[in-house]
Amino acid sequence: MTPLFDLPPEWNLSRRTVLKLFGAGALAGGLGYSRLSKPKPSIYQQDTLTLPSQLEQPRHVVVVGGGLAGLACAYELCQRGFQVTLLERSPQLGGKIASWDITVNGEPFRMEHGFHGFFPQYYNLWSLVQELQIRENFKSLNYYSVVYKGDRYKPEVFRPSHSAFPWNIVDLAISSTNRLKWGLNLTKSSHWQVFREISGFNPAHSYQRLDQLSVAEWVSQDFPRGLYDLYFLPFAKSSLNAPDTMSAGELMQFFHFYFFGNPEGLAFNGTCQDMGRSLVEPIARYITEHGGTIVTEAAVSNIYWEQGKVTALDYQTHGATDAVPFWVEANAVLNAAAEPRFFGGGDAVYLLAESQQEALSLSCTHQGCTVHPDATGRFHCPCHGAMYNAQGKVLRGPAQQDLRRYKVLAQQGDRLQLVAANPNPGQTLTVTADYFVLAADVIGMRHLANLMTGAVPLELQTRLTQLPVADPFAVCRFWFDRDFEWEHSWFTSLSGYRLTDSITLYHRIQEDYIDWAKRTGGSVVELHAYCYKEKEFPTQEAVLTTFEHELYDIVPSLREARLLHRELVNQKNFSGYPPGSYGDRPATESGAPNLFFAGDWVKMPFPSGLMERAISSGLLASNAILHQEGLQRRTLLTVRPQGMLSLLA
Repeated sequence: MTPLFDLPPEWNLSRRTVLKLFGAGALAGGLGYSRLSKPKPSIYQQDTLTLPSQLEQPRHVVVVGGGLAGLACAYELCQRGFQVTLLERSPQLGGKIASWDITVNGEPFRMEHGFHGFFPQYYNLWSLVQELQIRENFKSLNYYSVVYKGDRYKPEVFRPSHSAFPWNIVDLAISSTNRLKWGLNLTKSSHWQVFREISGFNPAHSYQRLDQLSVAEWVSQDFPRGLYDLYFLPFAKSSLNAPDTMSAGELMQFFHFYFFGNPEGLAFNGTCQDMGRSLVEPIARYITEHGGTIVTEAAVSNIYWEQGKVTALDYQTHGATDAVPFWVEANAVLNAAAEPRFFGGGDAVYLLAESQQEALSLSCTHQGCTVHPDATGRFHCPCHGAMYNAQGKVLRGPAQQDLRRYKVLAQQGDRLQLVAANPNPGQTLTVTADYFVLAADVIGMRHLANLMTGAVPLELQTRLTQLPVADPFAVCRFWFDRDFEWEHSWFTSLSGYRLTDSITLYHRIQEDYIDWAKRTGGSVVELHAYCYKEKEFPTQEAVLTTFEHELYDIVPSLREARLLHRELVNQKNFSGYPPGSYGDRPATESGAPNLFFAGDWVKMPFPSGLMERAISSGLLASNAILHQEGLQRRTLLTVRPQGMLSLLA
């Protein structure tokens, strides 16, 4: 038998030993948790036998989705001698860490979906970085701050640590200027239960107890107010799920991975350039240099099932993605009390014509911001000022092309099936393979599930089409003509604002922006809203206006600066983890012998989060294929799989 987790001996604790951690014996009992001896990462599912590492007979794998999950899966399989075809619908690889070219006042830059921090416990991501020999593409940001609006709480600062629980709690209490405001009283039964939950994560039990509750519901039960304000609210939102829509069980997993089970501390790295150049492109180069094929702008149009497995899939080639029909759901916020006319969300919104035979894409053809109609029916772009008439024709630049039109193929309740009115026919290719890995985001997976034909397992298809989506997120990057003083970390979490959840100083982190700031004396600042409510900010104009007002509140000196440019990214495609969703979440293995799943929406067998969750899910999928072929699986690492107080919880 393969052990599920191979733990270092210092983790094997009795209940009595755990209790001693909170008594006088804690000072004398080392147990591997001292400041001098940091616990080692846990190993997930290590093979006990030495097996061949390389494939000896031809095997073909198709990976659908070029985000981190799909890239990691394709990378590992290419290493092992598989023939890999990677299909990505977008023009750029990378998914949520993709980068693309923009021009700001005549100068080229790279834009991305917002700043991402690379934490030290991202063990599986860092192993790829090490193998690719691209460690120099990352830089330490030294420490990490959380700043609170108003004067109730002073900023919290997190630095690298060599201590695990309970010492990291002790360190935090010593360093926190807000420690007397935590509100935690372990003589109260309800507070002791909270402490047991957050320090005693056990997936078998924590989800059973807490998955039916939202975070908001859980903390309403006599939760220490200071702990919630200082840590739970800002860190819960950084999971890209709002407290009122996130499972409390999922939050326990998130906290365990990032803090209570993590001996590395919360300081992290950023990329020296955009994430495309720093991470995505090196992985893609490795894939193509080792025999893999990558096709971007490839839209899957059919997935064939026969006799309990996937036999083939069709995809449209470059430029023909709009020839594939797709479903969109009504936007309840934009429609309000009126008949459904707006469909989709984020930067993919469609307006149904009065005739109900056609829909208009509201994505500006300049940079993709969502336009909105005014009282006269004309459409205005809130980002760069383009204007279109009621039929979507360009009236004013910088846009050069009209808004795109789509035919309505079908309508089912509050859903529309659309296809481009004038699609590029391109070419349809059919590909067969020994294995298929679906690694799209949640919107993409819903779409792929609807494209399955033949003897499709109904339960599987239903689970995929019902994958939950989180509230939308937004990023706005501002260019100013002057710099400003900033006493906090270059990436800082913010709490207490209506919209803004973090601020990033790009002119202090990425080389292109550092160079521009040196030449011009300017600054580049990014604000991020992790999971805002569409009812409060129904249009991108509302998002942009609020971002700008809050930026001047966060950095008052910028009121006197000249705003040179701004870029908005606004999407609704992050994975949701709502109450009650854990049990139905698909795992890596689909039940079909040749179909596997990867992505941050997959049910993970060990603690992980955000980019590490995506990378790890891709490596889990490749490991499942390697195991079927009798090959050595890749060693996967994680933090301690359970909290120290899991026996008590």
